[in-house]
Amino acid sequence: MKRPAPRRTREPTIALINIVFLMLVFFMVAGTLAPSMERDVELVETAALEGRAPPDALVIAADGQLRYRGTVLTSASAYLDRPDSRDRAVVRLMPDRALPADDLLRIGAELRAAGADRIVIATTRSLQ
Repeated sequence: MKRPAPRRTREPTIALINIVFLMLVFFMVAGTLAPSMERDVELVETAALEGRAPPDALVIAADGQLRYRGTVLTSASAYLDRPDSRDRAVVRLMPDRALPADDLLRIGAELRAAGADRIVIATTRSLQ
């Protein structure tokens, strides 16, 4: 009588594939929970700075147009006059890369005159 051939044990690859797929779905969902940035604005690049995502930033387009959460504002001081619970001492700016520096300085001075104590400019990190 012949002995039956020993059966090979199978590796649990299906379980591993399921775990990797669930992690992929988790990170896709977690990445879409953050509010999206204005699509037509390219940020200035900087190197070696620590930063964090600006939750409520005043967006400045290349032509100097000011936007807050998609709403066009008439002036920089109108950003501080909005009736919400936002901290008025710290203002976060997201200027377009093509915005002239003179316009950025003018807007910063207008915000300071309107009562902003600190102005933070959001940039992208350079890979150099």
